[in-house]
Amino acid sequence: MTTFVDRVELHVAAGNGGHGCASVHREKFKPLGGPDGGNGGRGGDVILVVDQSVTTLLDYHHSPHRKATNGKPGEGGNRSGKDGQDLILPVPDGTVVLDGQGNVLADLVGHGTSYVAAEGGRGGLGNAALASARRKAPGFALLGEPGRSGDIVLELKTVADVALVGYPSAGKSSLISVLSAAKPKIADYPFTTLVPNLGVVTAGSTVYTIADVPGLIPGASQGRGLGLEFLRHVERCSVLVHVLDTATLESDRDPVTDLDVIEEELSQYGGLDDRPRIVVLNKIDIPDGKDLADMIRPDLEARGYRVFEVSAVAHMGLKELSFALAEIVAQARAAKPKEEATRIVIRPKAVDDAGFTVTLEEDGLYRVRGEKPERWVRQTDFNNDEAVGYLADRLNRLGVEDQLMKAGARAGDGVAIGPEEDAVVFDWEPTMMAGAEMLGRRGEDHRMEAPRPAAQRRKDRQAERDEADREFDGFDPF
Repeated sequence: MTTFVDRVELHVAAGNGGHGCASVHREKFKPLGGPDGGNGGRGGDVILVVDQSVTTLLDYHHSPHRKATNGKPGEGGNRSGKDGQDLILPVPDGTVVLDGQGNVLADLVGHGTSYVAAEGGRGGLGNAALASARRKAPGFALLGEPGRSGDIVLELKTVADVALVGYPSAGKSSLISVLSAAKPKIADYPFTTLVPNLGVVTAGSTVYTIADVPGLIPGASQGRGLGLEFLRHVERCSVLVHVLDTATLESDRDPVTDLDVIEEELSQYGGLDDRPRIVVLNKIDIPDGKDLADMIRPDLEARGYRVFEVSAVAHMGLKELSFALAEIVAQARAAKPKEEATRIVIRPKAVDDAGFTVTLEEDGLYRVRGEKPERWVRQTDFNNDEAVGYLADRLNRLGVEDQLMKAGARAGDGVAIGPEEDAVVFDWEPTMMAGAEMLGRRGEDHRMEAPRPAAQRRKDRQAERDEADREFDGFDPF
């Protein structure tokens, strides 16, 4: 049964925003109380948070679909809907978030580091919030926006100071078991270690972590064996330790050739050339192993490697190795630049940025793309004529109609707002003014206007009678 997973594809969906409410206040002796529809609640976000107690992505391997809760709709009496609850997903330290194309979205290192993987939709405004001096009694409300959703890939890159690399059965698991309190599986057959093991080592005043990378064989960087799956775990390490088997039973192998092969695989993987290397000649408790170690050590030192002869079984040479690694780790930590305070980068929009674009496609369709037009379309209830008119007013004030005219659009041409998979398409009819001015009194209720003076009311009634008399004088029943 799988107990360690370091790469998963996660399907995340944020909560939808609640719809706004279209309501009119009703109370005894107050028949015209005005609009009192509340706003919809915001949809919950999906947030990835680094948790030190989590060491694997196994939970997401078994349950890859995660969704936050939706916001509640608004209600009458100016009651806003409740916001959806954010969904917090704990991930191991060192998790990298990628999109479907492999682009890095976030690199989560450090306890508490968070990333919003999917943002919840905004709640729709109720008609109380939409009321204005010109629109005193809106008969509509805005719909809540759908939450963002999509697929992301989580990759775990172990956060360790030292990485042990080498052929299978070179003694990496044995070495990490005696240097630290880790208890990996140890056996006398290849590929015993199927997952990276992590241990904590204390050498003097320095405490550092050490990890072994299983399954490195020729062709590992191209996917052979298990190497490609776990080479990512050495990317964050400060020092690489080559563990060479000086007592191998395979006649076609020798420690120097093993070193060259592993170095070639690390070079093919890329990004590790700047890491300091240490060579550990393991299994010197075996007579043949000690003789071979003495034979090849001068050659390795001539190449510039620091060489340590150890025996994990007999606990020989371990103290010198642990303190040497502590020294390198301390130097690497001191060389790292100090973390700067978080900076807020402000990128103002260009003066001539209209906030949307109008393009003519090959099929003769004019497509409008932009954050505001697409959001307004998602918020519109197209079953409500007043809401559609309100959308037309907003688009016209934004300048969409002017841009369509400049792009060469004519009456009856098709116009689409939004991306191809989720667009609103309509036949364009140009107007000389915004929809509200053209239709006159959308959203107005004259019963809520201030009463007219008595003299004005008498004058208006007389004008209505005069108009009726003129119509009657011209009436011809035949």
